[in-house]
Amino acid sequence: MKELNLYKIQNKLRNKFLKSGVKMMGPETIFFSTDTKIGKNVTIEPYVVIGKKVNIGNNVIVKSFSHLESCKIENKVEVGPYARIRPETILKEGSKIGNFVEVKKSIVGKKSKVNHLSYIGDTTIGKSSNIGAGTITCNYDGVKKSKTKIKDNVFIGSNSALVAPVTIEEKSIVGAGSVITKSVKKKSLALTRSLQTEIKNYKRK
Repeated sequence: MKELNLYKIQNKLRNKFLKSGVKMMGPETIFFSTDTKIGKNVTIEPYVVIGKKVNIGNNVIVKSFSHLESCKIENKVEVGPYARIRPETILKEGSKIGNFVEVKKSIVGKKSKVNHLSYIGDTTIGKSSNIGAGTITCNYDGVKKSKTKIKDNVFIGSNSALVAPVTIEEKSIVGAGSVITKSVKKKSLALTRSLQTEIKNYKRK
């Protein structure tokens, strides 16, 4: 009986959003909450789960296998596929969250991108910043959680770890493969990388 009621509730919600103009490919695979709010010209691809307290703006695309809960998605945002947007997250206008990206208790600024394989937690990202693949904000030391601040027009190279608390000032660059433990000044390049070693004519034992 309970399953039947849930089925009816989901069908009612799907029909409500279809009538309001939400584009759904495979609506039977998409799950809403009773308090979900969705704006105009929104596309939701198959296998998306929308939890409680989700507010989606206009001209948004939510791609397949994404999970959203207690978050605000502003206008012209693209999410997914395979993205997890956790509570207290705000995705500002024109931002992009790509595949296998998890965002928790963070603000991603206007036109900023976190495209691949990253964890962003307890973080504020400014405008037009790019977070490279495999970047992690190390927000928890086992006792307390600390914040990361990434300002406007910052480029974070792939496979970087930002150890909070830390601030990356505007127009700065973090080189790929870096572990950043100190704040980075404006318009600077920060690198932490060991030298590459090469042994010529090497033969395996």
